[in-house]
Amino acid sequence: MNYNFDEIIDRRQTNSSKWDVKENELPLTTADMDFKTAPEIISELKDKVAAGIFGYENPSEDYFAAVKSWFHSEHQTEIQRDWMLFSTGVIPALSSIVRRLTHPAENVVVQSPVYNIFFNSIENNGRRALENKLIYNPETREYQIDFVDLKKKLQEPQTTMMILCNPHNPTGNVWSKSELEKIAAYCNENQVILVSDEIHGDLVLEGNGYTPLFSIDPSLTNQAISLTSPSKTFNLAAIHAATVIVKNPFLRYQIDRGLNNDEIAEPNLTAIPGTIAAYRYGAPWLKELKSYLRDNRQLVEDTLDNKINGIKLVNGQATYLLWLDCSLINKSSIEIVEEIRNQTGLILSPGKIYRGNGDHFLRISIAYPRKVLKDALSRLIQAI
Repeated sequence: MNYNFDEIIDRRQTNSSKWDVKENELPLTTADMDFKTAPEIISELKDKVAAGIFGYENPSEDYFAAVKSWFHSEHQTEIQRDWMLFSTGVIPALSSIVRRLTHPAENVVVQSPVYNIFFNSIENNGRRALENKLIYNPETREYQIDFVDLKKKLQEPQTTMMILCNPHNPTGNVWSKSELEKIAAYCNENQVILVSDEIHGDLVLEGNGYTPLFSIDPSLTNQAISLTSPSKTFNLAAIHAATVIVKNPFLRYQIDRGLNNDEIAEPNLTAIPGTIAAYRYGAPWLKELKSYLRDNRQLVEDTLDNKINGIKLVNGQATYLLWLDCSLINKSSIEIVEEIRNQTGLILSPGKIYRGNGDHFLRISIAYPRKVLKDALSRLIQAI
């Protein structure tokens, strides 16, 4: 391998939100990675800082060209330049879109269990989160969409928006093109705006890759919005850069006004060069990262199958976040997480915060050097 994912970086006392824990504690929680980003990105950012001038910036044409080129080479899809807007993050953009395109007390459909911050973006803005709960099969340990329930929820008069997660966090599902077209068709029939968070799209570990929402049948994308970013892919969350992709010019204008009114349309020092470097030079690093993550995932699965009773790995295809079925343990996910932490210092995310059937699950990150992950699994064995 050309890149060292086994290197252990001490992130304590570095302002890391994840690592603000006690000395003996090991957090497998927040969705950032404990790997250095690609050296090609680090080099570009060093050059940026070395220039020594840190004034106001705008997203450059090189930025949008890099996004366009990435989707062409990595996902075999085409984006037109005028479809794209810059934002300081996927969630800031999502919250702004909710405020701009919906009204207080209206329904926003989500497919739970789902990334908990979606609920914040909806409910903190005075809208109602309406759950289309995913169907879980404990025999196959797989989730699928309840399309009957989804259709009913989208038909409700107060439903004006749906937020999709593709690939899905925390289950790891990668929704197929036919599933996306069915969802989009239902939204179109009911004049519901469809927003797709695609931040994990580059991290598909099994199967044929993900389908960007904007690439499906054009007749279904007039009210569709895709949100993407290099942050999860290259461990760049703190550079605060994301792209909003909207084909409909009227919708795009409204979103643009919202992003600017909310002051989340201007990049910081690192956002533009970091993104450009990631998309121009990061593909080889990403290829090796995904290979390393596959091995980490296999290590977790083997450990659960052979050494831990009562916890099974859910069969997702994407992300470095794993969803663990703890339904055989007769306790809530909150209780399980608290007991594991108190006994061993290992910190996991309780599934209850993702709603749906999440209280019978735990979420863990595997984006760690293997030695650290083995330590975490040893603690889990001890606790269970």
